[in-house]
Amino acid sequence: MTHGLLRAHDLLYAAGMPRTLNDAPLPDWALQACHKEAPMVVRRAPRGADGAIAVGLRGQVRHERLAAFLARNAITRVATPEMLAARASALPHDAPFAALRTLRALAPGLDALGWAWGPTGGVGFLLASGLPVLCTDSDLDLVVRMAHAPCAAQREQLVRMLEQTECRIDLQIDTGRGGFALRDWLAWPHRTLLKTDSGPRLVADPWNDQA
Repeated sequence: MTHGLLRAHDLLYAAGMPRTLNDAPLPDWALQACHKEAPMVVRRAPRGADGAIAVGLRGQVRHERLAAFLARNAITRVATPEMLAARASALPHDAPFAALRTLRALAPGLDALGWAWGPTGGVGFLLASGLPVLCTDSDLDLVVRMAHAPCAAQREQLVRMLEQTECRIDLQIDTGRGGFALRDWLAWPHRTLLKTDSGPRLVADPWNDQA
């Protein structure tokens, strides 16, 4: 099955097993995750020599993480953060985790800003798979797609939305060239750590990607 452009944070379902970076056997927890048809997340890294997609696997506890490669023709389905954002309004007001309640509360405001956005991290994984990976102190990870820098009014509105929330929020801005943390950019607007497929770069303007 063929798929279009894959971006960091997309979740991939596969008919085959991924391979580790050094071709070592998958650990038991990763095998169990694959058998449960847990999705794999596209990570920022170069593709393999054979065109394989750089992915990350996660288990049910925080330390179970593994970088791997997945053959593109093994992908059966893709769940993007934007697709998962559409499920936010269906979350109950009394969802069992603060991260889910926060997502539900923020969704209308994020939609109104006009950017494509969605949940990533544990919340995105849970919405995509139903597998229990959240805990009471889980953060809410979000990605917002911004091809151009926001104007001052947009930036201030976004900051106000994130100021008083029930849980900690880690919001990543994806410029199309790479991604960076909103919190870091606000603190140091002229020196931003931009994460790209070829590695992190310290840039003056993440949208122009000039060091």
